[in-house]
Amino acid sequence: MAGGILRCSGPRALPPRLHGGVVVIGNFDGVHRGHQSVLARALEIAATHGCLAIVLTFEPHPRSVFRPDVPLFRLTPAPMKARLLEAMGFDAVVEQPFTRDFAALSPEAFVTEILVRGLGAAHVVTGFDFHYGKNRGGTPETLAEAGAVHGFDVSLVAQFSDEGGDVVSSSRVRNLLAQGDVAEAAGLLGYRYTVEGVVSEGKRLGRTLGFPTANMALPDETALAHGIYGVRFRRADGTLHDGVASFGRRPTVDEEGRPLLETFVFDLDDALYGETCAVSFFGFLRGEEKFDGLEALVSQMKQDEAEARALLSGVRPLSEIDLRIAFSG
Repeated sequence: MAGGILRCSGPRALPPRLHGGVVVIGNFDGVHRGHQSVLARALEIAATHGCLAIVLTFEPHPRSVFRPDVPLFRLTPAPMKARLLEAMGFDAVVEQPFTRDFAALSPEAFVTEILVRGLGAAHVVTGFDFHYGKNRGGTPETLAEAGAVHGFDVSLVAQFSDEGGDVVSSSRVRNLLAQGDVAEAAGLLGYRYTVEGVVSEGKRLGRTLGFPTANMALPDETALAHGIYGVRFRRADGTLHDGVASFGRRPTVDEEGRPLLETFVFDLDDALYGETCAVSFFGFLRGEEKFDGLEALVSQMKQDEAEARALLSGVRPLSEIDLRIAFSG
């Protein structure tokens, strides 16, 4: 759903017309406020010099390559990350395939092959602790030295902390989402946590109960707390609708099933099967429960709907990114 931003699989896919820009480097999983401080610096430099702003990131996440046996709850898979970067104003995102061979590149080869020949970087922006190349042998100091040799400038951005003085990190966001605290997570992200997926056809039980749902299977590694949330639902055409969503195993009707995100979209009765849609989480209403029959379930669902409508009636954008992701149609 990233329309205006160009996504390239590696530097070789970046058109020559996009060379000579400001390149900002990082994994940026979550594109949280700490990441945004680095990204915003790149945008400022690009605006000052009248050049393009390019993000260099890595796919899959390096942790998935080095520790494939440990599931990684990715906050922003590549398509969602691109949407967020587009909302910030970047022109392109280069998704460098991350393999063990790539990780074995020497720091010098990373600079010459990726930054110089591949991207034609005029200016490189990174976090203050950026390391690159084999065994993380490249440092901010060696990057600055390489820039002096190859003709690009280097800017390092200091560590970002929240209002309480704590460092904003992807791990903090993951922990909050695992507790269902989507409101606190939004404070660290600077926007409402959002997922994307293809709407699939389910058993249509919700429709028979008067609560038809748009069902989306999220990645198995998604560690969002099971429960009921007040959400905003974006269709593939960009239209927005409020709703109430359940994420979990549906213990009343299908306790053995895989976790599923089921969204009852308010005031919409269109068939959504096959659409790639997005769900933004605004508030946690309650945990997942098993009810004594469908009548009790329907009664609770009516309460959930009323609570979600009340919650969503007063929400406001947290930032320009939030405005574009969860508020603008």
